[in-house]
Amino acid sequence: MVYGDDATPAEVVLPAPCLVVLVGMSGSGKSTWAAAHFEPEQIVSSDMLRAVVGAGEDDITASDDAFMLLEQIVERRTKRRLTTVVDTLGLDPLRRQAWVGRARQYAMPCVCVAFSTPLAECRVRNRERHKSVPQRVLAGQARQFREQCVGLADDGFDFVLTEASRVRTVPAHVAHASSESVRQRVEPVGLRFGLQVPTFDWPGGPAEARARLSEIGRAAEDAGFESIWVMDHYRQIPMFGPAWHDMLEGYTTLAFLAAHTERVRLGTLVAGITHRPVAHLGKIIATLDAVSGGRANCGLGVGWFAAESEALGIPFPPLADRYTLLEDALQFLPLYWGKGAPSFEGRVLRVPEAMCYPRPLQDHVPILVGGNGERRTLRLAARYADACNIIGEADVVARKVGALRSHCEGAGRAPSSVEVTQLSTTLVGKDARELAASVERLRPRRSSAEQYAARVNAGTVDDQVGRFRALAQAGVQAAIVSFPDLVDADPIQRFRDVINAFGH
Repeated sequence: MVYGDDATPAEVVLPAPCLVVLVGMSGSGKSTWAAAHFEPEQIVSSDMLRAVVGAGEDDITASDDAFMLLEQIVERRTKRRLTTVVDTLGLDPLRRQAWVGRARQYAMPCVCVAFSTPLAECRVRNRERHKSVPQRVLAGQARQFREQCVGLADDGFDFVLTEASRVRTVPAHVAHASSESVRQRVEPVGLRFGLQVPTFDWPGGPAEARARLSEIGRAAEDAGFESIWVMDHYRQIPMFGPAWHDMLEGYTTLAFLAAHTERVRLGTLVAGITHRPVAHLGKIIATLDAVSGGRANCGLGVGWFAAESEALGIPFPPLADRYTLLEDALQFLPLYWGKGAPSFEGRVLRVPEAMCYPRPLQDHVPILVGGNGERRTLRLAARYADACNIIGEADVVARKVGALRSHCEGAGRAPSSVEVTQLSTTLVGKDARELAASVERLRPRRSSAEQYAARVNAGTVDDQVGRFRALAQAGVQAAIVSFPDLVDADPIQRFRDVINAFGH
């Protein structure tokens, strides 16, 4: 993509990580531009490296050593997939092409920013320097720039921008969907939202959990979330914290939320099929439906956290056996929630009297199957469930929706009869500055800001509108978000504008 002076957009969203190569004569403003758009540790400057290996930034005799060090730094940073800005003259075509090749080697986009600052202006700036560049050298740089500028696009860059560009970086999949936010305003698509609450290790400890939970529940309902979900775990899982962090029991927590909300649907994402006897689980969900006024969802999965079950003495059969039990449960639960006391005989589940009173208030409690397995999990969802839950961005979702449709056709069901939901951690900021501050505050020491931002799908409100529109176009009907900073209602309030963009 090439932007000229007349086509430079107000802001260019670049995928992170990326390699940015600055091209322009001395005094063209490259270092000033880089400092305005990137963090100091992201910028590799030949001038600064001259000061490291020589007597100062203007020590031309140290240029060879400085460039040798620059190449090593660029190599190490791209290998670690860190956004890097190469601040040199950039007037050597072979060096530029080598940087493009290095970016390709590590699957990073490579961006060129061309600084076409008038020579007269560069001369003024040059004269203000403590050690100015000789005028003949500056004129030679200007000539080189004019000759090479027209051919920059042929170097293989993914983007060629001008010094007028304002840029920021976001995770690659967020950047790729950024333009969708504009389309959403012009041609809106529908999408519903749910909130997952996966952590309870809040300031104030258990004594404040009641107040925080009720605040979060009311705020979610007021913001337009249609559902609230918790995990079905007895201790915290590694993705969210150490085992000793507070973890409230899922269905007790949902019952509490039922008492503090009026409209949102409530469910676990998802109940491990071996965590309790299936009939016991069915009774719990029926009770939740009764006390919530008919708002229960039933989320089921085969489970995965063997260490949790082993530590607590809960049987954790092999995966094939857990799938067999899950299939039995998917057939048994609707029967159990119906009238009478019929017997059920599955492959491994036997219930002589499937009697459940009070029955759920809903005529049909929606059943969601969670898991990414295309062959077995989505096959069960297609045969028995009302919804499935998928983890992944738009490209992954599109592939899995295709697999789901094939399974539905094989089972004689319309693909539209199985709702597609998607779960993702989402960090939202009202603008780039607030977002960057949140990333820096929340990231662990072992992660760079970019690595953490990618893990939590960090983006501004506009970024998230584009990202969720892309998910909707891939086949998602309901997006379930998990905020990494959910200690109060603030993240929910920031996300309200995203929900509103989809018609809520």
